[in-house]
Amino acid sequence: MEAPGFWDDPDRSNKQVRELRQLKDAVEKCNDLKSRYEDIETLIEMGYEADEPEMIPEIREEFDSFIADFEELRISTLLSEEYDKCNAILKLNAGAGGTESCDWAGMLYRMYTRWAERKGFTIDVLDFLDGDEAGIKSITFQVNGENAYGYLKSEKGVHRLVRISPFNAQGKRQTSFVSLDVMPDIEEDLDVEINEDDLRIDTYRSSGAGGQHINKTSSAVRITHIPTGTVVQCQNERSQFQNKDKAMQMLKAKLFLLKQEENAEKLSDIRGEVKEIGWGNQIRSYVMQPYKMVKDHRTDFESGNVDAVMDGSIDGFINAYLKWKSTAR
Repeated sequence: MEAPGFWDDPDRSNKQVRELRQLKDAVEKCNDLKSRYEDIETLIEMGYEADEPEMIPEIREEFDSFIADFEELRISTLLSEEYDKCNAILKLNAGAGGTESCDWAGMLYRMYTRWAERKGFTIDVLDFLDGDEAGIKSITFQVNGENAYGYLKSEKGVHRLVRISPFNAQGKRQTSFVSLDVMPDIEEDLDVEINEDDLRIDTYRSSGAGGQHINKTSSAVRITHIPTGTVVQCQNERSQFQNKDKAMQMLKAKLFLLKQEENAEKLSDIRGEVKEIGWGNQIRSYVMQPYKMVKDHRTDFESGNVDAVMDGSIDGFINAYLKWKSTAR
């Protein structure tokens, strides 16, 4: 009887299987780029030999596509830190400013969901709290995909919006702030001891869009780790037990990082610095009036196409951060 292959071996961990698939995909991308490069060379030679300048647009299109995919692969090589390949857990919190800040949080959530869709990633909403009049007060969601945390760690911090508020009858320009915390979703069973006496576990009714169970039972779970003040919440699963399991996984991941990264500099590199949601602490500004500009204050990368950015075109900012971070070490 033929011995089972690697992919059929049930004893191999999911992590090992995922890592091998990622390596296999990387090799395939490299081989594909090599083949396309050779095809472009052939097209150029054919154009010269046939003296056909009308081939130039086709060659230019192929070359631009090649450069874009090559740059994407090059950026992926910068994702070599311990948790970069993990899924990412993001939490948006509206700052002071009432309805305006809640609306801004909703806009940012849409921006990240659009970005994830373009990457072929999936989104799971873990916890959700509506704004009183519009938008979102807070939302925790998981982005599932290869290197999701590696890319999205660039987004942690305070995001500032300047615009003429649609909620202001006088049409005045308004500044709003939303904070974003980004954590890796560490799937393995972490060696973290948690004393149950240190936990406060609250249950509440789920809010927001979900299944038929939403708002019918107190299935949502909030866990507070009293010694550190760490709070995690989950409401997307169908039972209280499932929500508790997911919340405990998130809590263990947070406490594990806190334990492993005791010095403040390393901790801020993993979790993002916890700053006041307000003036002077923003990592990025989104200005819609009196001019249009999105600017990252760490890398100085900017874009004048605010509409495209808000529709998920944030790869330029992510790539600029990864390059900046690799040279700042």
